Amino acid sequence: MRPSARIPAILAGLLLATGGIVFAAPAATAAAPTSVQDCEKYIAQHSSKKGTAGIGQACYEGSIGNQTSCAASLTAVGISANVASGACRAAH
Repeated sequence: MRPSARIPAILAGLLLATGGIVFAAPAATAAAPTSVQDCEKYIAQHSSKKGTAGIGQACYEGSIGNQTSCAASLTAVGISANVASGACRAAH
């Protein structure tokens, strides 16, 4: 392949790869809000604590995979360790 033909081919390949990433990215982030809601619902069903900003943030941490921070934050606002663990699993 001539060098002058390689450059457009490489650029076209990069453009296609970048377009695929941009197209797939919104689908990956769409699951996070329902995960947070599942976590908050789990806490509402298994604890007497009402939803606070601390619970929402902890559930978000669990939805992005930070289970340790999720559980620690939930126990810090008064959720029992067993309920916190279950809620963080529901978020992920």
